[in-house]
Formats: sequence, structure tokens, C-alpha cells
Amino acid sequence: MRRALPLLLLLGGCGFQPLYGQQGSGVDAAQQLQDVYVANIPGRAGQELRLALQETLGGASQQAPEGYTLRVAPGFGAQSIDIHPDNTSGRMRETGSAHWQLYTVADIPVLLAEGDASTLDGINTQYEQYFALTLNHETAQGRVAKTLATDIAQQVAVWFRSHVKPAQANMQDRASYFDPNGMPTANGQPTQKAGPDGVPAAATGRDGSPLGLSAP
Repeated sequence: MRRALPLLLLLGGCGFQPLYGQQGSGVDAAQQLQDVYVANIPGRAGQELRLALQETLGGASQQAPEGYTLRVAPGFGAQSIDIHPDNTSGRMRETGSAHWQLYTVADIPVLLAEGDASTLDGINTQYEQYFALTLNHETAQGRVAKTLATDIAQQVAVWFRSHVKPAQANMQDRASYFDPNGMPTANGQPTQKAGPDGVPAAATGRDGSPLGLSAP
């Protein structure tokens, strides 16, 4: 412990400060996070994300908001990868993304900050064990929700500390590819955006979630 003290003093001299600590001006990011009310998020996966956010933010009140309101628009999906010759897959990729907005609590709320978060997870598929596959799918969704909640909470905490808006994801910046499975229309050949991993689904043979296990 005594050896670590000089290192902590050096970090302080370099301007390093813990994210959830208190600044000299008295701004306590951890305390402000507790004043954030998480608005309702529809769907089962959305409710999991809301509960994870409430826990990560330090038990943000479930009652009427008083300080700030956090609104989150998530998106969840599943993709089949590792395609076998019999057209089954050996692994399912769970994807999650969310766009969040932080508002003041007022008659006319003011948007303070917004940002984006995304994550990937996955499970091995076992088609002969349907209930085990369903359980693994729900467990992976829970991990995705917790990872998104942690990322969002960190971005909100950074804004409380610095008031610097996080970078936002821009789907327009992702490359587009012609969809070889799509039927041409009057506008030409359909295109497909690259996925979160930068690769379009058609390039790897993956498609929608197997067994109809689509995210809610």
C-alpha cells in the first residue's frame, strides 16, 4: 500500500482523476448518476436494459424523475453464423445497440447530451436441445443488456465530468454492398449495410436468427 501511494500522487499531478470521484469544484459524478431517472423501455429486452441501467447508475429512482431523465432507444438482433453444409449454423451472434438521450426534468425538457453504444455476444446452437437453446439465448440477451448499460452509464458519467458530448454512430458512414439474394427493383439492385463487425450478412452466409428466436 505504501508503494502505491507515490504512484497515486504522480497520477494526480498528471491530471488523472477517477471517473466517479469528486472534483475540486464539488461535482460528484456518482451522485449525479443517482439523480438520473431511466424512462420506460418497451419490450422484454428493453426492460432488462432498463433494470441494468438502474443498477449501474447506482439505484436511480424508479419513481417520478427529479434531476435528469435518460431516454434509451435500443435495438436487439440475432444472426446465424458458422453455416454448415446442411444449412444449419453452429453459433448465434447476439447484437445490441442503443441511442441514449439525457434530458432535464422540466415542463419543456432540454436535451443535454446524447450518444450511442453497441456490443456483440454469442452462443453455440444445439438444435436437438430447443429449451437449452432458448435459455442460452435469453442469457446472452441479459449479458448484452448489462454491457450496453455499463457503456451508457460511463458515457453519461463522462458528460457529467466534462460536458463533452460522446461520439455518435453514423449508419451513413458504413459501407453498402449489393445484396445478391435481393430481387432487383425499379431503383436497381438492393443494397445491404455492413453489420456491427464491418461485414455484411451475405458475405458470410449468415441470415436471421435460427428457430424463429428473434429478439423482442
